[in-house]
Amino acid sequence: MSEHPGGVLLKVAYDGTHFRGWASQKGGERTIEDTLKGAIMAVDARASAPRGTSRTDRGVHAEAQMVAFDATLPLPPRGWVLAINQHLPDDVCVRAARLIPPGYVPRFAAKGKRYRYRLVLDRIRDPLVMHRAWRIGFELDIDKMRREAQSIVGTHDFAAFRSAHDERQETVRTVTRVAIEPDDLHGLDLHGRILSIVIEGNAFLHNMVRILVGTLVDVARGQLPEGTIARALEGRDRRLSGATAPGHGLTLESIDLLLPSEMVGEPWPQ
Repeated sequence: MSEHPGGVLLKVAYDGTHFRGWASQKGGERTIEDTLKGAIMAVDARASAPRGTSRTDRGVHAEAQMVAFDATLPLPPRGWVLAINQHLPDDVCVRAARLIPPGYVPRFAAKGKRYRYRLVLDRIRDPLVMHRAWRIGFELDIDKMRREAQSIVGTHDFAAFRSAHDERQETVRTVTRVAIEPDDLHGLDLHGRILSIVIEGNAFLHNMVRILVGTLVDVARGQLPEGTIARALEGRDRRLSGATAPGHGLTLESIDLLLPSEMVGEPWPQ
């Protein structure tokens, strides 16, 4: 273990409220990537820059962002977790680490991701959830929302569900699961006012989950007709879909990675 100056894979959690998003920005705005890079290099000054898996937007949270970097110090996984966390602010934390071969790029090894978008159904704002859920102060037809969500599952061209900044030529993605379910927000008793929209898939376009959620809400409130998602998928036109839900309701919950065959030791903690 002491002879491993190679790669390190981190599981990182963060509250995205006060960040500009994952990716480093011009002008010195606060980002997860820069914050994590500073903490890693405070421990290992010759380490590479962190390589994230998902470029989360401003205000978006993560429970399990997967990040790799190449180290020059021979620390065990426990050492990396404890040492890096000493240099991170309270709204970012390394939750686990494991040793991997150098050069591993998790973005290219992602097999699937799970996002959870939380809605709080409340006519009055609630400061306890204001940064973790989108408050909906009007009536929603949840049965209509569930029917509409069925059109999302499968392999489709999601060109109508991406931001104008997404210039990728390939817009076909596979969504394997959509669930609309009650949520207690990690045990916080909110008397059934939190509703989660869980979306799992192999990959996502920029703002794809947020536009899907916004469209579901627009249909459930009667602002758009049922069948909107199916028509937008067929038309491949952003103007056919609904609003973009705000970032603060979205959490990157998990990432399924194809891990290197040559792992070094076990992750810490298990």
